[in-house]
Amino acid sequence: MKSTRFVSRITNYLDSELAPETRIHGVLVDVYGIGILITGESGIGKSEAALELIKRGHRLIADDAVDIKEIDGILYGNCPYITRGMLEVRGMGIIDVAAIYGTSSVVTNKKISLLISLVIWDDKQEFDRLGVDKEYAEILGVYVEKMLLPIRPGRNIAVIIEAAAANFRYNATSNSTPVETIEKRISEMNY
Repeated sequence: MKSTRFVSRITNYLDSELAPETRIHGVLVDVYGIGILITGESGIGKSEAALELIKRGHRLIADDAVDIKEIDGILYGNCPYITRGMLEVRGMGIIDVAAIYGTSSVVTNKKISLLISLVIWDDKQEFDRLGVDKEYAEILGVYVEKMLLPIRPGRNIAVIIEAAAANFRYNATSNSTPVETIEKRISEMNY
């Protein structure tokens, strides 16, 4: 191995091992290649949403405790060794995700790109309906796009999280937002 490559590997290793870190209560999943940190009160349905996402072919990184490191302004999440590959579902117990859904359903770490906070539906609270009021959460000095997702019986949280991941990816690569497209169409109709 060349000395420059060796020094580079040592530097990267030390950067990772000595990086600032924290632990957050939540679930980290990989949905369409987007690392999504799902947060919310205990019992709100984070693990159940993750289970449905896994069943739909997405991947689990961490359940309940997410260890997060900041490396060069990017957040990476992983799972404590003890609970790696495990998912706790209330009333059912702990599920060995890799054993039940296959080893490809579990990943050891992932860049965190989006935070989805599950909150109880409240008719009195205003929620973003157009997708233009971006919110951000700060974790270890890094700002991550945050979405408040109101939940109530009957809403398919996993499908909404899939749509959020697809929309996040679309917005990252597109020249315009859906709202801008609608505004353009309105102006075309008004001449």
